[in-house]
Amino acid sequence: MQEILYIEVPTPDFAAVKTWLQTAFDPNVGEKVSTPDGLRLEFSLPKVGRSQKSLPLALSIIVWPLQRTTYLKVFRWATATIPQEGLLLQRLTTAVRQQFPQQYPAPPDIDLSQRSVFETLGARYPKTVQYFQRMPNGEADLKRVYWWEKRWRESVRAPHQPAQVLFNPTEISPEQRQALAEAESSEQSVYDLVYVGGALGILHAVVMASLGYRVLLIERLPFGRMNREWNISREEFQSLIDLGLFTPVEFESLIAREYEDGFNKFFDANNPAVAKAPVLHTPTVLNIALDSDKLLRLCGEKFLAAGGKIWDETEFCWAEIKPDEVKVFTQSVTSPQVSRVARGQLLVDAMGTASPIAWQLNGGRAFDSVCPTVGACVSGGFEPGVWDSTYGDVLFSHGDISRGRQLIWELFPGRGSELTIYLFHYHQVHPENPGSLLEMYEDFFTILPEYRRCNLDKLTWRKPTFGYIPGHFSTGGSDRKIAFDRLVTIGDAASLQSPLVFTGFGSLIRNLPRLSDLLHFALRHDLLKARQLNQIRAFQSNIAVTWLFSKGMMVPTGEAIAPQRINAMLNTFFGVLGQESPNTANRFIKDRFTWLEFNRMALVAAMQNPALLRWIWQLAGPADLWRWSGSYFNFMLSTFWSWLFSWLPWVVQRSEKWLETLSPAIAFWLKVRSYEITYGIGRPPVVKQVISPTETPIAAASKQSRKPSSTPSAAPD
Repeated sequence: MQEILYIEVPTPDFAAVKTWLQTAFDPNVGEKVSTPDGLRLEFSLPKVGRSQKSLPLALSIIVWPLQRTTYLKVFRWATATIPQEGLLLQRLTTAVRQQFPQQYPAPPDIDLSQRSVFETLGARYPKTVQYFQRMPNGEADLKRVYWWEKRWRESVRAPHQPAQVLFNPTEISPEQRQALAEAESSEQSVYDLVYVGGALGILHAVVMASLGYRVLLIERLPFGRMNREWNISREEFQSLIDLGLFTPVEFESLIAREYEDGFNKFFDANNPAVAKAPVLHTPTVLNIALDSDKLLRLCGEKFLAAGGKIWDETEFCWAEIKPDEVKVFTQSVTSPQVSRVARGQLLVDAMGTASPIAWQLNGGRAFDSVCPTVGACVSGGFEPGVWDSTYGDVLFSHGDISRGRQLIWELFPGRGSELTIYLFHYHQVHPENPGSLLEMYEDFFTILPEYRRCNLDKLTWRKPTFGYIPGHFSTGGSDRKIAFDRLVTIGDAASLQSPLVFTGFGSLIRNLPRLSDLLHFALRHDLLKARQLNQIRAFQSNIAVTWLFSKGMMVPTGEAIAPQRINAMLNTFFGVLGQESPNTANRFIKDRFTWLEFNRMALVAAMQNPALLRWIWQLAGPADLWRWSGSYFNFMLSTFWSWLFSWLPWVVQRSEKWLETLSPAIAFWLKVRSYEITYGIGRPPVVKQVISPTETPIAAASKQSRKPSSTPSAAPD
């Protein structure tokens, strides 16, 4: 038998597909015979050649369910082509697409004043409701999932007219002015920095508070609660130790589990031989599972000890940007009639993907892509032998494209018997198809037993993990706005992430030293205009060039591609990585690869699988490939400048004090350029111990830190 067609039927209703094939589909040729898995088309034609004596002229059409969708294959019994075979396959494909079109369902509008979220969503998402009911705080967390998806959809569907949340004094309405005055009359809170968003925000805020600044953190949730778990490597966390944010002893206390090896493997049963690959082992990638609750709690304690203030369960509403300060208007989540106003020198947006500030700054290009991500932490219930908790899945797929998405799993061991499991996919932001967390959760609970043999009813559900991880296809370090006068964005709100495994957490950790150093300098000298703050970003030209990987993992909305296509592309690239040294693969996945390494691996992949270039062209298209050529040229140029000016960081470090006295603006510009040729190409400089172990860098800097001056300084554009 020979396979001659493989397509996905994008519906979980396998029975409906089989019934339609057997009763409604008209092939116009052959005789239909129903089978347990579909049907057989028999042809009463003369046999072709002597080799066909034992094989009738027939086609078998089989369907099967997997990953909450349905797949269809057609096999030819004979070796010779059957007359009108091509026309029949085309007719079958067209009929399937018409009968079972791709659908992108949106969650219903619900009113929680009369019924619980479990009652209102139960009919639409039965498994999601069933297992959220088994989690502590499950009802509140499911409300959060619903709120997050609704807010994300509203932003995506009206990208060119985002809600205005940043105002200059002339744009404030009379009603806003009155509300501002009433809130200010009850409380006058003045700070140097006001952070909005307490997950990633607290990591940055505690550094700045320890430098001596008056810092306020505004968080919509009760502080310390988050809907993600964090994994990292020792090498990357070391930057926080070098910065003085944590001691080595504190870091060890934050480790929930350190696994021995991480696996990367993509389903390849339907791939051509050239697109199959063995497991890629990455033992030092995301191998440290952090106790996120303890991490946030410790950061909160350090933040408060440094004089910081926290307003939790407080919603950011809007901000007035004045030439000399920012006024942030907020409302209590638990008591919406209670409003508060915070005044500060600078507003820092750490609200993540759904940040209304990020949408206003960038309009229709706030994000080019997103990874809808769902999952859960479990603390037992797997049968012995299902999974060894000393290992992790970094990237894993166990099937082909499902309803227009290549689903990818991650699994990380935690403390004791705990496991954190994620399911995500790379997704092109589209108004008709923003990406659904609730649909993904229904997938998660339906197909988890397929991924890891388990009985969901026996698992102990600890908490859900979910979110939208954004991506932005940058051609250079300044084509996305991350700042306004007296405002800067960080983390996922800045949409700077790696296409493979890292999120805003990894990007922020790796770049926290340069971000905090540049911001500290800008605050000391009141360099707080948009043109200056826009340079305080975690951009890396080597990450920007790899957005083609992200693009190659997205199925365009409304289109259908070969179900095995994305797995074939991933196996090709990871097969090449597997042929490299462990250090090279480690650098690549950790965003520290060089221009020469990238070119070498790209050429090897193209030679091993020439079809790869055609697949990328089909998925990316000429417009995005042209944009990518700009990213590639920028990476090449950045590499050249890094080599040519490799001496600049050394000079800037030793001449910073007198340059700062001579011209803060010039000193700031040179510091930015210095970081661009190190951090900007994924090669952060080695941090040398310059003070005694009893006095951390933060503590030392805190003694010498200066508050922002009242006299602005000019800076070059």
